[in-house]
Amino acid sequence: MKQFLYAAFLLAGSLLSPFASADTTPEALLQEMSSASQKLDYEIAFISITRQGIDAYRYTHAISNKSQLAQLVLMDGPRREVVQRGNDISYFEYGLQPFTLDGDHIVDSLPTLAFSDFKNLSKYYDFIAVGRARAADRLSEVIRVVSRDGTRFSYIIWVDQESKLPLRVDLLDRDGETLEQFRVISVDAGSNAVDDLAELAKAKLPPVLSLPPVDETQFQWQPQWLPDGMKEVSRSKRNLPNMPVTIESRLYSDGLFSFSINVNPSNGVVSEQIVRQGRRTVQTEVRNGNEITVVGELPPSTAKRIADSIQFTPQ
Repeated sequence: MKQFLYAAFLLAGSLLSPFASADTTPEALLQEMSSASQKLDYEIAFISITRQGIDAYRYTHAISNKSQLAQLVLMDGPRREVVQRGNDISYFEYGLQPFTLDGDHIVDSLPTLAFSDFKNLSKYYDFIAVGRARAADRLSEVIRVVSRDGTRFSYIIWVDQESKLPLRVDLLDRDGETLEQFRVISVDAGSNAVDDLAELAKAKLPPVLSLPPVDETQFQWQPQWLPDGMKEVSRSKRNLPNMPVTIESRLYSDGLFSFSINVNPSNGVVSEQIVRQGRRTVQTEVRNGNEITVVGELPPSTAKRIADSIQFTPQ
């Protein structure tokens, strides 16, 4: 019933406020959104709503000397800050040692799709124009992103007509229930972000965190089914600290959602269990003396289908 009412609301919105221009396709507008998010100078204040609660943030972004500068600050409680300078993403949090990771954008609490390549995603997702609406007191175009094979979550995105920045992003499960929400409260596009981030351009950042070497040997197992567009992006073989357990992992992504498959010898305790918390699902089962765990941004039925498809080859 909730799904029907939600669909009816969106349909009514599209009838009352048609898409801005027939010449601008939803895919083109989403690509403009991705470009604006990475190339404009701007500052936004937003809230992130999840099952764990509501957090308020300020995000400032600028281009200086052809390099990205950005700062994400948690606005309530102990100060937590993430900054970007070029491909260095540095984390500062009270009580923890600062560190830096390689990356091309800040991912924490910001919607991944704001930085996605929609031309590539168009092979596996449909982009549906819903209509116009208001968000953060600005007129926006509303677009829905749905996987063509129906195996992933979907998004509804409010794109600012003027700046092309995302003003609101809802992550929905396959029943139409909202799992997470990104909502901009205020936006200042074309602000003095370069001046605000001037100190960051010359600040001394913590050293890049050195990750332990990984063993990329061949595994004796392989998934026989994956959602369309999911590709293996890395694999690793590591021992758990202080435990004689070796875990083999493969990481998959389609550029929008990601998950990992982990296989290790079973201790005989877990038979099968599934846990979902917001966008993340953990599916665990034991087969042939091996514990198989699928962890990531997937509906439970998709995670189980992947786990069930794992085949082992004789050593």
